[in-house]
Amino acid sequence: MTGGDALTKALITEGTETVFGIPGVQLDGLTDGMYRHQGELHLMVPRHEQTTTYMADGYHRVTGRPGVAMVVPGPGVLNAGAGLATAYACSSQVLLLAGTIPSTQVGQGLGALHEIPAQTETLRGLTKWTGTATCAEEIPELVHEAFRQMRTGRPRPVALEVAPDILHAVADIEVGAPFEITTPKVDGADLAQLVELLNSSKRPVIYAGGGVKGERAFSLLAQLADLLDAPVVMSENGRGAIDARDPHALPAFALWELRDRADAILSLGSRFVTPFGQQMNTGDARVALVNIDADDLAKPRHADIAVLADATAVLEALVGALGKRASWQGEIAVMRAECDRRVRELVAPQMEFIDAIRAAMPADGVYVNELTQIGYVSTYGFPVQAPNSYVWPGYQGTLGYAMPTALGAAVGAAGRPVVVVTGDGGIGWSLQELATAKRYNIPVVIVLFEDKRFGNVWRIQRDRYEGRFIGSDLVNPDFETLAKAFGVRFTLAEDAAAVNKAVAEGIAAGEPTLVTVPVDVFPTPWPFIHEPH
Repeated sequence: MTGGDALTKALITEGTETVFGIPGVQLDGLTDGMYRHQGELHLMVPRHEQTTTYMADGYHRVTGRPGVAMVVPGPGVLNAGAGLATAYACSSQVLLLAGTIPSTQVGQGLGALHEIPAQTETLRGLTKWTGTATCAEEIPELVHEAFRQMRTGRPRPVALEVAPDILHAVADIEVGAPFEITTPKVDGADLAQLVELLNSSKRPVIYAGGGVKGERAFSLLAQLADLLDAPVVMSENGRGAIDARDPHALPAFALWELRDRADAILSLGSRFVTPFGQQMNTGDARVALVNIDADDLAKPRHADIAVLADATAVLEALVGALGKRASWQGEIAVMRAECDRRVRELVAPQMEFIDAIRAAMPADGVYVNELTQIGYVSTYGFPVQAPNSYVWPGYQGTLGYAMPTALGAAVGAAGRPVVVVTGDGGIGWSLQELATAKRYNIPVVIVLFEDKRFGNVWRIQRDRYEGRFIGSDLVNPDFETLAKAFGVRFTLAEDAAAVNKAVAEGIAAGEPTLVTVPVDVFPTPWPFIHEPH
């Protein structure tokens, strides 16, 4: 078989069903291999290379399975780098298949098509692991190693480089089976320390980060909260770790007040630092940190107990070791009501739209959030009610990622509705992907809030720089005409009630829908933005 055949078959053995990629001359050997296996592997082609990795990330976030992207070398890799950076920030399992120039020319500086200096080193800076095939026979083992890397330890994106001559090479290749994945057990001594801490505490708090994800963790965390009668504070990355309707669930900013009353804080799967890279202020409470990544247990953090382990495995062990008791005795309900009151008092206009969107979606509907005026408030105001149903760009804050990521999420969502909120600034990075949504009839509802500005930049210039506006105003297309040009459903919604109706109708239609919402400047959400990750 060819190297391209071997790569295709290795992906199939790993359970890959879809590759998000854009063909090019250095990838012809791979796409030819995919052609021969179209019944087993589907190639989806977006209109911009950055969308390949965004779609792969969105696909992973809702399925829990690795997302696979494919681009040509040089500019293709650089364009895909934005999606890799976001996946790295959010600990997403994304594999980028990166073409290279011919293997004999790498590093020669001969000006080969798409050549850039040190492409491998560039990829290594954006991934957990990067491999490069030196012959066709190596390809299956490298694919299996890439998937092993994604599925063990802290999940993060990986990359595999393959040159065109190696993809075309014919050899006797054994594809083999995926590598065995082992999950380490929780150390008995570590578990004993955690049990002692929680059993001796009277006011424990659970802090859930992005490492608490998936249906199993979702169930176990609710059980642990019930056993301890403890509030569960979710970081921005941890949203969806527990149902927002659970009586123990609280948004991230609640920790600011809880830390002064808690006597123990159990942090699970969180970096446990502020966006400024400082350890969170935890008052006099004893702190236990649980993380699969040793770096996230080190300075600037200072923990009474530090456990290097998978958060879900620790959850399972604690649920089996602890008994039920009462602790906060009704105070959690008061705090939940106070958090809701504060949000609605400070940012009522945004919350009207968020409530309208939430009401139009089923509990397991997927909400893709971008850093817009609505998006900032959504990081603590949108009630996430199911696992794998909330997507945001993490500390990378990638503007323009939302619509492409939502497309990948909708591909993987298996019928669950996907709604994405974006602004007229952010959507400018990806307007061409309306063509992708139409081509594959991807049923995503795009709620576009249009204020004809880079809203946050404009507001800062107004409030902090005495109205010295520069570079913050936008000229937009007529979005209705644009949607019609792409053959996409369009609705103009001028208030929250109209947004609710438009989102519900878009979900029912089961086809790509653009909902444009003209808005003015919203009240500032800044009091809550700088929350722990």
